[in-house]
Amino acid sequence: MMRLAMLRDSLQLRLLAGTLAWIVVSIAVAGWGLDGLFRRHVERQFDAELKTHLDQLTANLVFDEKGEPSLSAPLSDPRLSRPFSGLYWQIDRVDGSGRPLQAGLLRSRSLWDSVLAVPPDAPDDGAVHRHRITGPEGSRLGGLERMLFPAGRPDQPLRLIVAADEALMNEPAERFGGMLWLALAILGAGLTVAAVVQVLIGMAPLRRLHSALSAVRGGRSQKLQGRFPVEIRPLVQEFNTVLGQNAEVVARARTQSGNLAHALKTPLSVLANAAAAEDSELARLVGEQVETARRQVECHLRRARVAATVGVPGMRTPVTPALQGLVKVMRRVHAERELELRIFPAAENLAFHGEEQDLHEMLGNLLDNACKWARRRIEVRATEEGGQLSITVDDDGKGLSVKHREAMLQRGTRADEQVAGSGLGLAIVDELARLYGGEVTLADSPLGGLQVRLRLPVAPTN
Repeated sequence: MMRLAMLRDSLQLRLLAGTLAWIVVSIAVAGWGLDGLFRRHVERQFDAELKTHLDQLTANLVFDEKGEPSLSAPLSDPRLSRPFSGLYWQIDRVDGSGRPLQAGLLRSRSLWDSVLAVPPDAPDDGAVHRHRITGPEGSRLGGLERMLFPAGRPDQPLRLIVAADEALMNEPAERFGGMLWLALAILGAGLTVAAVVQVLIGMAPLRRLHSALSAVRGGRSQKLQGRFPVEIRPLVQEFNTVLGQNAEVVARARTQSGNLAHALKTPLSVLANAAAAEDSELARLVGEQVETARRQVECHLRRARVAATVGVPGMRTPVTPALQGLVKVMRRVHAERELELRIFPAAENLAFHGEEQDLHEMLGNLLDNACKWARRRIEVRATEEGGQLSITVDDDGKGLSVKHREAMLQRGTRADEQVAGSGLGLAIVDELARLYGGEVTLADSPLGGLQVRLRLPVAPTN
């Protein structure tokens, strides 16, 4: 069943199976036909030679005054004079029904002291009959016989027999058959190799297409590139058109998001400045609502941008360079605390399947949060686990209780009012991660503080 499933699902295997089956059937039919034709040719040659000897025997047959037969001259083939050579002749006297009265009346020297036993045959003047008989030493003979009716003894006809060992016919046919099947086997092997090469060459454009698709999916290319046959070019052109349209949609979404952000910033800034100039309950309320509006605008703009980019082929952001750049920034920002930030080596091809800006925002918030709470040490690891990108940030701070962890992922929640911050960092990270189909989890760190694990879609490496 597994083999049938593979044959059904693989175009290459189906092409090979069909071609090889046709080669095998064609060679088998050709071999069977050629072998049969050659055997029939050998049989006709065998019978023609026997007929020649029978005619010569008939022509050389003479009768004396008493009606006794004899040969006027020996037959020309020297094998007839060599004992058990495989070629024989014999003359029998038979009765009216064809039963022998005197078997071996005359015979060739090649028979030595043997006599050919030919089945009785009804008299038929001049007709030639074919028989298969047993010869000397148990050999199988093919023979021709002819009945003659002497003028002096019409009631006692003579039967003239010429026979030859069938090995003289079978051996050449078998040798030819062996050579034929060997030649056809070599031909079949050559055709098989040619078929395999032809299928591999014919399927090569599909393999190149697969590599080009992998390059697009892995972010190494923005469109399908390479030389393809004319049959595949329409597919490549259509696919590149779709990729171009997707890129236009993403660019348009980014542009509209930026335009909306700029359009709202100015009136919100005016309202914020106006509220800051007044010292009243209404001014404080307006300031709070303006700040809330800013956050909502930033949140929805981020959602629109991420929704436009999630799943777009070619999105690829290497993780290690992003971590290294952010760690340098954090060391400068928190230089007075002399923190030890350590990045564990990650695979060179490990990458995030998304926007570089979003990855920087998520990692920046995680690292900034860890630097605020760590006493001395922070460790960062990036790996691929279960087909996802997993980034863990550990610190040696005081940690966070289990009941407070879920609250920390809510927007505006702060673990300690004495530590600077808005309480938006982990919430923003969690929101962005969920938009990409990932998640943020909090746990106890081996360093004694908090461990934040960020899971995101990983960019293909092939």
